[in-house]
Amino acid sequence: MKASRDDVLRYRVHTQQLDRAARTADDADVLDLGVQDTGPDGSRWALAIRGTRVDDDKLVTAWTLRGAPHVYRRADVAEVAAAVSPLSEADARKRVFDAAKPLKDAGIPVLEALDEIAKEMRDIVTRPTVKGDVSTALTPRMSEPYRRFCQPCNTIHLYEQPFRFSALRAGLELQPDTSPPVLQRIRGWRGRAANVSPRLDPIRAVLHHLGPLTPKQVAAYVDAPVKDVTAHWPDDAVDVEVEGDARSALVDDADALAAPPVADDVVRLLGPFDPFLQCRDRELLVPDDAQRKDLWRTLGRPGAVLVGHEIRGTWRPRMSGDKLRLAVDAWQPLPELDEQADALAAFRGVTFTGFVDE
Repeated sequence: MKASRDDVLRYRVHTQQLDRAARTADDADVLDLGVQDTGPDGSRWALAIRGTRVDDDKLVTAWTLRGAPHVYRRADVAEVAAAVSPLSEADARKRVFDAAKPLKDAGIPVLEALDEIAKEMRDIVTRPTVKGDVSTALTPRMSEPYRRFCQPCNTIHLYEQPFRFSALRAGLELQPDTSPPVLQRIRGWRGRAANVSPRLDPIRAVLHHLGPLTPKQVAAYVDAPVKDVTAHWPDDAVDVEVEGDARSALVDDADALAAPPVADDVVRLLGPFDPFLQCRDRELLVPDDAQRKDLWRTLGRPGAVLVGHEIRGTWRPRMSGDKLRLAVDAWQPLPELDEQADALAAFRGVTFTGFVDE
């Protein structure tokens, strides 16, 4: 089948429930994929603009894909822990970056190393504990291949990515809104699930929420080798041609992709790490080079103004006490944004007082 750029973006708006009315649901489908919890608004704002009444008691935050904090349903946490585990030893080596070489040189498989770190972390964190205190207690328990000298900290501690990837294996979650992060035991933890629901499989979840995609694009999202992603490619994936490029989608999504709803009245202030912006085909979402570089800058990343299925500009908050103003860079003519700005201010517990020039 074929799908145009408009088809793909409209499909993503709909399947990610960005066209859903405010505060009309207790759940959100993007929790299958995991919602990155980075920045002052983070996952809770991403859920709020998808019509979700956020209940923190039903959510769990953990370091998962790319070592970033993500939010999932608490009821799914054992399955999530299994689903986000490396697909192979090669995958594990890729995910831990520079920590892989000293472990390999010492003859320690990365997957075994993660389990060993997890065992010690579990023993250390018997009550909510600040990350730095966990690291301080953990470092002397681990041998030389696990450790490195950290110049910014001017001390020796574990490599960062193995530390993060081991936390959920240890049955540890992150307390929401803590900086520095606070780790605590997950209630009722009995280990990773033996079986995983297909909806929580990261490869399928990425294809569903951000598809159609290629194995390379999915691998970039999951941070896994393309070879491993290809080996685990869903049997029910179908070929889709998008603007001349060969991609894949799940067969159950084919009808929605062929005739996605038009939601031109959708206006949303997407956070900088919103799931809609986590696509790995950024050129499709934002064709203009300069606009794309600004939106996905490494430091000081702005939010995006979504109108219908198009990104039409960026926004940055300007806080002063209990007052919020927005600096908006319009790439194209924008509709009235006051309602969305008021909603963001209410979410932050402040008052929106208008717009300001960059």
